[in-house]
Amino acid sequence: MTISENTWRTLVTGFLMLGTFMQTLDTTIANVALPHMQGTLNASQDQISWVVTSYVVGSAISMSLTSFLAERYGRKRILILAGVGFTATSALCSAAQSIGDIVLFRTLQGFCSAWIIPLSQAVLMDAYPRERQAQAISWWSVGSTMGPMMGPTLGGYITEHFTWRWVFLINVPLGIISVAGLIWLLRETDRKPENHFDMMGFGFLSCALGAFQLMLDRGETLDWFGSSEIVIEAIIAVSGLYFFLVHIFTSSRPFIDLRIFKDWNYRVGLVLLFFASALPMSTMVLMPLLMQNVMGYPVQTVGILMAPRGFGTMVATWVSIRASRVLGPRITVVVGLVMVIMTLSTMSTFTVETPESFLLTTALFQGLGMGLMFMPLNLIMLATIDRRFLTAISSFANLVRSVGGSVGISVFVTLLSQNMQVVRAGLSEHINPFSPSLQQAVGRAVTSNPQLALVMMNGELDRQAAMTAYVDDFKLLMIMTCALVPLIFMLRGHSQSVAPEAATAVAES
Repeated sequence: MTISENTWRTLVTGFLMLGTFMQTLDTTIANVALPHMQGTLNASQDQISWVVTSYVVGSAISMSLTSFLAERYGRKRILILAGVGFTATSALCSAAQSIGDIVLFRTLQGFCSAWIIPLSQAVLMDAYPRERQAQAISWWSVGSTMGPMMGPTLGGYITEHFTWRWVFLINVPLGIISVAGLIWLLRETDRKPENHFDMMGFGFLSCALGAFQLMLDRGETLDWFGSSEIVIEAIIAVSGLYFFLVHIFTSSRPFIDLRIFKDWNYRVGLVLLFFASALPMSTMVLMPLLMQNVMGYPVQTVGILMAPRGFGTMVATWVSIRASRVLGPRITVVVGLVMVIMTLSTMSTFTVETPESFLLTTALFQGLGMGLMFMPLNLIMLATIDRRFLTAISSFANLVRSVGGSVGISVFVTLLSQNMQVVRAGLSEHINPFSPSLQQAVGRAVTSNPQLALVMMNGELDRQAAMTAYVDDFKLLMIMTCALVPLIFMLRGHSQSVAPEAATAVAES
């Protein structure tokens, strides 16, 4: 059957959106089901955390391979392999009978997932003419935006009404449709079978990334460097990074081509991307925890309250293309940063009694700010790159984004835990039986049932200490975001005629 070029492009975009939605949905949907998995698989709290850790480690290691595999074997082959692998491992996860099974399958699932987003971007850039590439990537971004947004709500509904196994089985029909469509429609790119694979460089980088991700994911649980496991992982990460840097600077054909770092905007952009990626990932983790554990909202309500953020990001991504043409990319990024700063300032005033309407409005405006920030940042960051290295540049930028998000989550969750203890100790010093605040909080139970009063007081102390710790995290995020504003003006301006397709080289989240 012969189809027109425009129809072909629309269908390719749709199937790529579906694949991207499937992959990004899995980054959040499984977290809600962890308690149910723990019971079914007879796992401890420490063991069940490996369901998340294994996926992150597999993805981090695999992401560095994307450029080499796509150039050596062709984008179509690798993208379809990623889709098939992700779908198959999703089915295997749903059939897991032990904690060992699901950790193995989640590692393989993460390994396959890392190729989907950067290769989807590259395919779109080749499919559309220059003047339509930014518009195409805006539509494709719907998939990457809707996935994390729907994950908690959908995961909560599935685990409540069905079984946790459907959290993974839901990927199977989506994967089959996406892969079938891409097999039918995608055109293969030129291959470079002569490309050299730097096994030693890949080995050093894999050890560094794997150990670093393990350290970040398990550090807060194991009390960081008070644990011998974390110390060993830190040593492996630092040693791996050292040997990797020595190797790429001395090898004639290194794993990462150093020529990609010659562009000033790209170097500064990577620094900005690393810190900016901590914003959406950290708040994506902190806000659901705050609403569930402190404000007392059920899982499905939390998903609804977080939904405006994803909607705002999606809308602002489309708007940012026009805004960049009118205001310029740097000013558009600054506008987005200012909006994020304002919402973080608002979040730093939250209390346990903050109304739902306020939470919805804040989420919406924060999503708008992030949407205005990321697409123009990618535009100016990548507008002057050498297109010969586009796949490698896109893959490395996605790796930096992923590591930045992981570091942000780890740092702010650790600070949250530590601040809770410090604030609680401080609040306890002001508790006495004659305190009017205490009398108001526990009522008549102080005199009629002292044990009940003690339980109520302890619970309220925990709640207020947690609320203060969350607010402190939001304040620190606001300060960090303010520090990014001057860095934006270190990026060199460029002509407005530069094609906006460069903005498609890094995935938004």
